[in-house]
Order: sequence, then structure tokens, then C-alpha cells
Amino acid sequence: MKLKAQHFYILFTLIGLSITMLSFRFKKTESISSNRDLINKIFESISNIKTLRYNLHCHERIKGKLMQTESKVKLQISPRKLYLSLKGPEVLWIQGANNGDALVNPGAFPYINLNLDPYGSIMRKDQHHTIHEMGFQYLVDILKERINELGDKADRYFAITGEEKYDGRSCYKLLITFPEFAWGPYTVKKGENLTTISRRLRISEYLVLENNPKLSWYNDVKEGQIIQIPNAYAKMTLLMIDKELFLPVSNKVYDDKGIFEMYDYTNLQVNSTIAPEEFTRNFSEYNF
Repeated sequence: MKLKAQHFYILFTLIGLSITMLSFRFKKTESISSNRDLINKIFESISNIKTLRYNLHCHERIKGKLMQTESKVKLQISPRKLYLSLKGPEVLWIQGANNGDALVNPGAFPYINLNLDPYGSIMRKDQHHTIHEMGFQYLVDILKERINELGDKADRYFAITGEEKYDGRSCYKLLITFPEFAWGPYTVKKGENLTTISRRLRISEYLVLENNPKLSWYNDVKEGQIIQIPNAYAKMTLLMIDKELFLPVSNKVYDDKGIFEMYDYTNLQVNSTIAPEEFTRNFSEYNF
């Protein structure tokens, strides 16, 4: 059978497309040569995020017990916009809007929308973090702080321990250990509270609150007061890093008492289009 010129053109076009797709796939699943190489790729991937959609399965130790929540999240990085659905309650927060408060539909009594401070006692009750830590940048800040502190010794604490399937996707297992994890005294400086102290030192403010039982809340400290704080965010952290996205789709954190918090991301969509109206209270799928 003779092929006409246009047939050759179509054939070579298809071959070219196949090669391009294979090359793209190879780039996305390229091998990792070192722990630092993987970490750098994680940092690069997170820095390139513009939008995220995902389901978040959260387990946090609250008063000695692991508490579970599930939510659907839409996040735009800049300007920062967040919509959060928790099987009833809904949260909408827009950078520069609503006096910094979040619009909250509690999905229960009092059955009216509320404007709440993300750092206030209602939104922070039984939560390790505020809505401002949602996404991956907070994790990057913690990791960078730890790497800078460890310097040339960082490879002793970071290790790729194998590969594993998570949510149907191939992942690297990145284990971060800090056997020197310990508690020590800290003298509160003028104008500080548990949140400002913890953010500056890249430690968990909830963990500090939990381990200082005389404190009732994050601002319940004064200048000169001595509190106990840890020397790192965690004693051990296990991250499942998606081999194509180079994002931490599962995060398990341990302190000196055991499991402290776990965050699992499913149905993760990176840089998909989120229409502007999806960050408004009047969007048809919301109940504000």
C-alpha cells in the first residue's frame, strides 16, 4: 500500500507528539539523585503554585486524643483567597477584605453568617493551625529553617527511605528525624505571645500551649515569664512526596509523646482554573 504525502505528514506528526509526551512524562518522573535534590524540587514546585484544589483529611492531637476532620479546599495564592467546606460549616477568607475576618457559615445554630477573626478563640478552638497556614508554604518555612540550622549536617536528618503508592500515585518517602528533640525554658520578651514566638522559631504554637498547662490561651503570657518550648517543630516527620507533582501529599508529624498531627491530601489539583466567583459568598454552590 502506497502512502500519500499527507499520510506521511500525519504519521510523522503523530510520532513527534508521542516523543514529546514521552519526554514530558520522563521529566516529571525523573530519578532523584540525593535528599537535597528532592527537597529542592519540593521547594521549586511549591513556589510555582498559583491555585490548589484538594480534599484534606486531618488528624490532630487535641487534649491527648486524635481528632479527625475532613474538608474541601480551594486556595488562590496571590492575592490569597480561601474557600473551605467542612461538611456543613463553610469558610471564606479574602486578602484585604472584610477587615481581615473570615466569613463563616456555621451550618448549625445560630444559623446566621458570622465574621470571625482567624486568630480568635472561636476559629482556633481545638485546631493546631489557623486558616492562614493552609497550603504548603508553612511546611516549606519550617523545613527551610531546619535546613539552615543544620547546615552541612542536614543529610544526617533527611533520608529518602523508599517509594510507596498513595491515593493511587507513586511517591517518595522522605523521613525527617531529629533525635535531639527536647524541651527547654524560654523567657517571654516584650510584645510576644505564643503565636509570635512559635512563628519566629518555626515551632508549633499549639504544642507549646499544650505543654504549658498554666496557660489558658496563646496570648496568656507576659514579659519576663518563663515557659517551656521545644527546640524543633517535631521529633520525626514522614512525608509522602508525589513523584510527578513533587508535593507532600501526606504529612505525619511526631513529637516526644507520639503522633501529633497527620494531614492527607487527596484529589489534589495544582494550578487548575478557579473562577473569580468561586471566591464570593454568592457562588451558587455555597450556602452563605
